[in-house]
Amino acid sequence: MADKKIVAGIVAAIGASLCCITPVLAVLAGSAGMASSFSWMEPFRPYLIALTVLILAYAWWDKLKPKKSDIACACDADEEGKVSFWYSKRFLALVTLFAVVMLSFPYWGDALIRPTKNHVAVVDKAFVAKKVINIEGMTCRACEATVEKVGGDVDGVISIKASVDQKHAVVRYDTRKTDVKEIMNAIGTTGYKPVGYEDETGTHAVTGIKVKPHPKASSDTSKCGGGKCGAGKCGAGKCGTAK
Repeated sequence: MADKKIVAGIVAAIGASLCCITPVLAVLAGSAGMASSFSWMEPFRPYLIALTVLILAYAWWDKLKPKKSDIACACDADEEGKVSFWYSKRFLALVTLFAVVMLSFPYWGDALIRPTKNHVAVVDKAFVAKKVINIEGMTCRACEATVEKVGGDVDGVISIKASVDQKHAVVRYDTRKTDVKEIMNAIGTTGYKPVGYEDETGTHAVTGIKVKPHPKASSDTSKCGGGKCGAGKCGAGKCGTAK
């Protein structure tokens, strides 16, 4: 049986990477819905990283410190000079390498995701909308790649660019094929949380992804009692409600 300190290091390393690695693995497996399972762990990532480092540092100190000759344990060599693999420095080195790979995943995980190839198509500007979707939970490049992959797979999306620094994704899409609600729903399946969006009419905060998109600016007078939709004056009432 492996040393408990080593096992604890493995568990902590896996826990520290779950919030980032799960969405990527879910996308690769074609089941983005499972990605939200571990998104709640993201706030604990710094603590799990620190715990992993402390556990492995202690394990190496314990492994390298001089042993007292009058105490025998499984990590000591037997009469033939052999040490159990599970208590050997080789196994601890493999565990340390595994921990480094897991903890560094957010910085190279995006390489695993093949970005969606946007088809070049001629779309009338009148049917092209641009939204800046604000997203919570993105912390790394792998997060950006996941959002871009899932959002880009929505039929009608022309382009999408996510930014972990700005905590948003800029998306352009064909309004005849999709809308901001559908795109936000898709992004939400990754475990990252769309909390609102911005467009030419202003900033629109939402409490969840299951909301109706804000009426976009248009000159459709049939819905706005002769007024201009999005201008704040829609005939007898709010935009889309006046008859």
